[in-house]
Amino acid sequence: MINQENQAIKKIDTEKIEKNIREILIALGANPDSEGLKETPKRVAKMYEEVFEGMNYTNDQIAEMFNKTFSEDIKTTSSKDMVIVKDIDAFSYCEHHMALMYNMKIDVAYIPNGKVIGLSKIARIVDMVTKRLQLQERIGTDILDIMKKITESQDIAVIIRANHSCMTARGIKNINSRTYTQTLSGKFEEDTTLLNRLTYA
Repeated sequence: MINQENQAIKKIDTEKIEKNIREILIALGANPDSEGLKETPKRVAKMYEEVFEGMNYTNDQIAEMFNKTFSEDIKTTSSKDMVIVKDIDAFSYCEHHMALMYNMKIDVAYIPNGKVIGLSKIARIVDMVTKRLQLQERIGTDILDIMKKITESQDIAVIIRANHSCMTARGIKNINSRTYTQTLSGKFEEDTTLLNRLTYA
């Protein structure tokens, strides 16, 4: 059930970001007043406001935002009516290095429990969750949590594949490494054939 409590929506402080980006440029030995850099703090602040939009909202607030479902005529009692949205494109930023997680593909599946959610809403949930400082594992947990709140189904799976620039562009610099995560609940945890259906769908 969605928490209906009226929570205040946070707002990203773009002025503070702008000031601190200027200080970072100085710390790097760059001249923030040069032709190429004088607008950079403002541009970065505007970009952060966009790519970290999801940090303004809790999971409850995102669930409320996309809480438009349709009732099924017959309540699902088996896994035959599994809904799968595969290969949702996304990117996010790792909270450890603020490095990009890219080439991200996300699969979301659920077994309806009397309610179905519009397919575009699933992609919008993914988009909002990934617009946070994140861990790949937490992205799966957040999507699953929001899907449970909206659909009231316990049978949900989230599979994520992504490259991490904290591994490909720095440190070990293993450019071909790719991280896979699975976040499962309900029947997806109990029945491996369901996971196989999702994997090979």
